[in-house]
Amino acid sequence: MRCFFAKLFLWIHKTMAIDFSCVPNPCYVIEEARLRQNLETISYVAKSAGVEIILALKGFALWKTFPIVRQYVRTATASSLNEARLCVETFGEKAHIYCVAIDDRDIDALLDCASHITFNSFSQFERFKHKARAKGVSIGLRVNPEHREVQTDLYNPCSPYSRLGLTAEHFQNGLPSEIEGLHLHGLCENDSFASERMLNAFEEKFGKLFSQLRWVNLGGGHLITRKGYDTAHFISVLKAFKARYPHLQVILEPGGAFAWQTGYLVSKVLDIVENRGVKTAIVNVSFTDHMPDCLEMPYKPSILGAIPEYRKGLCNYRIGGLSCLAGDFMTEYAFEKPLQVGDLIVFEDMIHYTIVKTTMFNGISHPALGMWTADNQFTLFRSFDYEDYKNRMS
Repeated sequence: MRCFFAKLFLWIHKTMAIDFSCVPNPCYVIEEARLRQNLETISYVAKSAGVEIILALKGFALWKTFPIVRQYVRTATASSLNEARLCVETFGEKAHIYCVAIDDRDIDALLDCASHITFNSFSQFERFKHKARAKGVSIGLRVNPEHREVQTDLYNPCSPYSRLGLTAEHFQNGLPSEIEGLHLHGLCENDSFASERMLNAFEEKFGKLFSQLRWVNLGGGHLITRKGYDTAHFISVLKAFKARYPHLQVILEPGGAFAWQTGYLVSKVLDIVENRGVKTAIVNVSFTDHMPDCLEMPYKPSILGAIPEYRKGLCNYRIGGLSCLAGDFMTEYAFEKPLQVGDLIVFEDMIHYTIVKTTMFNGISHPALGMWTADNQFTLFRSFDYEDYKNRMS
């Protein structure tokens, strides 16, 4: 077992140059080198397949990194007015917009930020189509192929009775003339074969409408930057689709793939408590506040230097969050040495769909934001204090 830890730490030091002692805690740290590696992969897939890949801000909105992101992708997709404004201000380009529903008070500002807008229903389309056409915005509709690839219902847009998108039965009379595109989204961190199956279901259900379109948006959930993802297969699937429909512009909008495995949440041990022989190391971050998907999905995050399960003969601890929520903890991790108050606990893969979902429940401060640059320096983007919490309540 000691051999395992020796190899683990050797791998860590060989593959990372981050000195976490130089990083304030708690802090989210994105690694520039890993971000660029993901962006290179995304750019390669887009160019090889002849498609456009844009960033979904709902998954990754750390905008101080966008000068880097803009070197590889042109624009972003937004699901709200705030995201649309962020796209325009940080990318200098109008956004592809899809909202579950749009308030009449927001439509004019949304359209000012939009190159494309996808409506979730015919009623929203009828209400706002004239304004969209007057502003020269390309109009689309979201569809639901009713094909399941996501097993966790919380993340499955194609679940029965879903409120997201129109099923094929809604198109018995074809498409309104104003519609230029169809948008689907039915994946969550899936591989290329799931993407192929979803695309086949989309084509089977809605292919008869394609001749009337200019573009299709295949949504997100394509985890093309995950190790072992079959990019060659995915490129071949996209190229075959484009060969069948050469008049269509094909758009993809992953969020998680951009920031997958690019960074960390650095925390430290504040206390160690014991109950019935189970030790819990309480850290200065919270799963419910700062890592909500761990409880919602749920999944167990990796910790540098730890095995994510109980191991006899090692030092086993639950990791407890700082909030008073009873379930704000993760079950046992095994460490080689006993933990001490002040020890750093570094959670891996804590950038995508994490920073964008944080809260200040219990008044717990938001972790700082920063980047470990390609020249092995830490750059602090922002820290948070009492005024940030107070202003959220005012």
